[in-house]
Amino acid sequence: MMIQAKDWIHAIRLRTLPLALASIGLGSFLAAFDGKFRWIVFLLSGLTTIFLQILSNLANDYGDTQHGADHAGRAGPDRAVQAGKISMKSMKIAIYIFIGLSLVSGLSLLFISLQEVSVGFLLMLLVGVLAIGAAINYTMGKNPYGYAGFGDLFVLIFFGFVGVMGTYFCHTGDFSTPALLPALSCGLLSTAVLNLNNIRDIASDKQAGKLSIPVRIGRKNAVIYHWSLIVIAIAASAAFVVINFRTPLQFLFLITTPLLIYNGIKVSKIHNAKKLDPFLKQMAISTLLFILVFGIGNLI
Repeated sequence: MMIQAKDWIHAIRLRTLPLALASIGLGSFLAAFDGKFRWIVFLLSGLTTIFLQILSNLANDYGDTQHGADHAGRAGPDRAVQAGKISMKSMKIAIYIFIGLSLVSGLSLLFISLQEVSVGFLLMLLVGVLAIGAAINYTMGKNPYGYAGFGDLFVLIFFGFVGVMGTYFCHTGDFSTPALLPALSCGLLSTAVLNLNNIRDIASDKQAGKLSIPVRIGRKNAVIYHWSLIVIAIAASAAFVVINFRTPLQFLFLITTPLLIYNGIKVSKIHNAKKLDPFLKQMAISTLLFILVFGIGNLI
C-alpha cells in the first residue's frame, strides 16, 4: 500500500499539538513568575510533549480501529487506519518510533535540567514512563482505560498536574503548592476538550462499547459536567491570583472567559454531532488563549 505524507500528517492530527503544549507553556510561565525560567527546559519539554501527543494520536487511531469505535458512520473526522490510508502494521511501527523519540527526548530533558540522578530525577523518569503508558493504553490493548470511562481522569492528571508541575520542576528543581491551582485549570479545560469530543461521539462510542463519561451519564448530564469543568477552571486560576496577588493585570486572563462561556452555550444548544466538531477546535484554541493570557498577565 502506497502511503503518502499527507496521510501521516492527517494521522498525527496537527490541530491537537497546540493544546498539548498548553501545560508546558503554563509550567514555564509559573517558573518565570518565580524567576527561574530556562529556555532549554522549555524547548525540550515542548519537544517531549509533542512526541507524546503524536504517540497518543497514533495509538488512538490504531486502537479505535481495532476496537471498532472508528467506522464510516462516525461523526468526527476519518481516521487513517480505519479509512485504509495507513495499514495496521505501518501504524504499529510508527507507534514504536514515537515511543523511542519520547524516551530519548524525555531523558535528555531530565539530564539537562536536573544534571544528576537524584530522587527527583527518578521520580520524573517514572512519571515519563507512565505518560508513555497512558498515551498508548487510552484505546490500545485488551483493557484500554478510555473504553472504561477513565480518559477524563488521565487527561486531568497528565495535561494538568503532570504537564504543568513536571515542567515547573524541571525549570526550578522544586515544587510549588500554589501552582497546583492553575495546573488544575489547565487539566480541567483540557478535559473539557475531551468531553466535547465524547459528547459528539456518543452514538458511535455506544455502538463500540466505549463507555466514556457522556455515554455513561447521558448527554444532558454531560453538558452540565462540561459547564462544571469550565467554571471550576476559571475559579481555580482566580484563586491563584488572589493568593499570589501583585497587580490587577494578573486578572487579565478573565478576558478569555467569554470564549469558554460561548463554547458552553453552543454545546448546550447544538444536538447535531457533526455541527459540534468546529467547537471542539474552538474549545482547544480558547484553552490555549486562556493559558497564554494567564501567563502574560502574571509576568507583566
